[in-house]
Amino acid sequence: MSAPHNDPAAARAFAADVVDRLRAAGHETYWAGGCVRDELLGRVPADYDVATAAPPHIVRDVFGQRRTLAVGAAFGVITVLGPRGAGQVEVATFRADRDYTDGRHPAGVTFCSAREDAQRRDFTINGLFLDPRTGAVHDFVGGREDLARGIVRCIGVPALRFGEDHLRMLRAVRFTAFFGFTLDRESRQALERMVHLAGTVSPERIAAELRAMASRAGRGRALELLEETGLARELLPEVAPAHEVDRNCWREAAGIVAALDGSDLPMTLAILGEQAPDDALPRIAARLRLSNRETTQTLGIRAGVAALCRGDDPAARPWSQVQPWVARDDAPLLADVLRARAAVGRGSPEVAAWFTAQTTRPRVEVDPPPLLSGSDLLAAGVPAGRDVGAALQRIRALQLDGAISTREQAIARALAGRGRQPGG
Repeated sequence: MSAPHNDPAAARAFAADVVDRLRAAGHETYWAGGCVRDELLGRVPADYDVATAAPPHIVRDVFGQRRTLAVGAAFGVITVLGPRGAGQVEVATFRADRDYTDGRHPAGVTFCSAREDAQRRDFTINGLFLDPRTGAVHDFVGGREDLARGIVRCIGVPALRFGEDHLRMLRAVRFTAFFGFTLDRESRQALERMVHLAGTVSPERIAAELRAMASRAGRGRALELLEETGLARELLPEVAPAHEVDRNCWREAAGIVAALDGSDLPMTLAILGEQAPDDALPRIAARLRLSNRETTQTLGIRAGVAALCRGDDPAARPWSQVQPWVARDDAPLLADVLRARAAVGRGSPEVAAWFTAQTTRPRVEVDPPPLLSGSDLLAAGVPAGRDVGAALQRIRALQLDGAISTREQAIARALAGRGRQPGG
């Protein structure tokens, strides 16, 4: 797959060259899958996949051992490495999958024709082949018509497709929401019947799909579909609605997510978990195996919203009470959440505007260097232990609120808090 920093023109040219070289060696070869879908929709493909009649060992012979990776060779997939800036292309031999035994991977594959290969794929809009030189499309599954009509439809029998790979249920939601399409009725009915299987997918893959949903266009609709189909109850039971009132809150949260200037999974989870019990988001983060950064960001944004939207005007509070939220590295994300909440009538536009303005101030104003360190207090006679930490917090608050501005004043206040005078 092409990396985000690759040159789209170079990636496209390289993917076309892969097709040319395999054809020159005598093998039927096309672009396949999502890149064809994106081409027909007028989008720049994020990456290019190639399907070919050439078996894996021939693909390696054509491009050489040094420019190929055989990580997926057991499933007929060889990765071909391109020149700098062009990324890489996955070349898959036309194949039919044997039975799926784990809800994710086939027990094996047999090589076949392009027509048979199309039948094993997930959705009709992803089952198309394209000749990059002539623009000719080979459609064995009705994908072009579904693209034109804006429909996400399983290839063949939906229950079989979802039964083969349970992750496809999440992908159905993601594609439907991202493209603004409609999920085919039979496919949706099968998904809703089989939704209990979604939880068997590995946490890492579930998290990856949720990240993709949360960060792309249609993210609000994706959340609505997760709830409507029952996937939310299976994957995010801690925050999924159980009653109609809860459903209204979920829909409102989906509207907030849709109104964000930019979104990611931590922001989305923070919004969904705004009214959930305190242990809900940590449990989700642990189950999905989110990174420490994602977990910290999720919990921080939720706490920030609670602190800044508790009723009184944060602009009227002592600066020391709101400064910790402004000084956070993810403060701009918190500002975006406050703005989105206000946009759907769930928060104050004035608070959002005020907080956003604070995040644009110079760092030295927002988070000036502390006047004292723990060593300073120990040297001044404050005994080691809790007293040091408490004194540092007290002095820091006074500094932020403008009550003191020098090291001498800070030491005097620290000692006065213990009933002593400087030099006493």
